[in-house]
Amino acid sequence: MPQPNKKCEVDLDEATRKDLESLVRSGNAPARQVRSARVLLLADADRREGRHPDWHIVQQTGVSARQVVRIRQKFVREGIGPTHGRKRRSDADVPKKLDGSVEARLVTLCCSTPPAGHQRWSLRLLAAELGRLQLVTSVCPETVRRCLKKIASSPGKRNASVFRSETVPASWRTWRKSSTSTRENTTRHTR
Repeated sequence: MPQPNKKCEVDLDEATRKDLESLVRSGNAPARQVRSARVLLLADADRREGRHPDWHIVQQTGVSARQVVRIRQKFVREGIGPTHGRKRRSDADVPKKLDGSVEARLVTLCCSTPPAGHQRWSLRLLAAELGRLQLVTSVCPETVRRCLKKIASSPGKRNASVFRSETVPASWRTWRKSSTSTRENTTRHTR
């Protein structure tokens, strides 16, 4: 279990402490925020009882000892806002390589005949063909694979999105014997 970090000692002012206490009591905040607020309240050095050790905070909150250290360090370094908020993804503003029109062209390309000398389309061939058609500047085969997986296309294989389902007419009623039913043969078919 990590020892408490002396450099990252939590000192809450009165206003912040009241905000955290109201957040914990409110019951309508996200669980992540409530957990970090409880950790900060228990780690506060200005408490009447004094700051609780990490092992006590772990028992009270149910988070790991490493998480207690991380929450405390983040609060001391960055303040209360980033401690409660989630970290923004680094690729959040990066546009998609394959938008809807390129995805549609990719599906039609998959269903077409492969180039000469190949029996079927591979991911590398599809990526190269998208670049050759100037639909994208460059794309890796993994991006093509994820796009095709998302679309759930599989040329030559039956699935619900491509082929019409074979259904039994509603007028056919079939009673089947359950594997947990009686030992007697109770299966009957009515038409």
